[in-house]
Amino acid sequence: MSESFTEVYPKEKTAFYRLLNAQLKALIEEETCWLTALSNASALLYGALENINWAGFYLVSGGVLLLGPFQGRPACTRIPKGRGVCGACWQENAPQLIANVHEFAGHIACDSASNSEIVLPLRQNGAVVGLLDIDSPLLSRFDEEDLRGLAQFASMVEAAAADAAAAL
Repeated sequence: MSESFTEVYPKEKTAFYRLLNAQLKALIEEETCWLTALSNASALLYGALENINWAGFYLVSGGVLLLGPFQGRPACTRIPKGRGVCGACWQENAPQLIANVHEFAGHIACDSASNSEIVLPLRQNGAVVGLLDIDSPLLSRFDEEDLRGLAQFASMVEAAAADAAAAL
């Protein structure tokens, strides 16, 4: 990347997520293709968040999590329910905020440089249909403020996916 988007974002997290989520809304609010919306959402996250090395989506398909649009190094393509941080998020239908992935039982090391991770479920009618996954090379990179801001981000992605499905 020739220039960093992070230079234009506020350092204070509440203001940061307010701007990030406004940008996401502008990118996806009239998009009728979920693949396009997820692609732009992952690119937005990857350019805006500091100290991350992967940002993207996994989608529930054929009984596994299937790699979706992302930014970063190549990743695991299929993850079973309950396996690793993503599989745990899917099984528990709950966000995962992991300070040190090496201490997480069953962690899948798609990128050995990753040290912390945050994963949020994407739901339709209460069921997990996908995940938002972000990795960092720093330990304890993500906190409760990140969780709140990214939960809003994930909610907008869910709404865009529902709108895209309704448009079919």
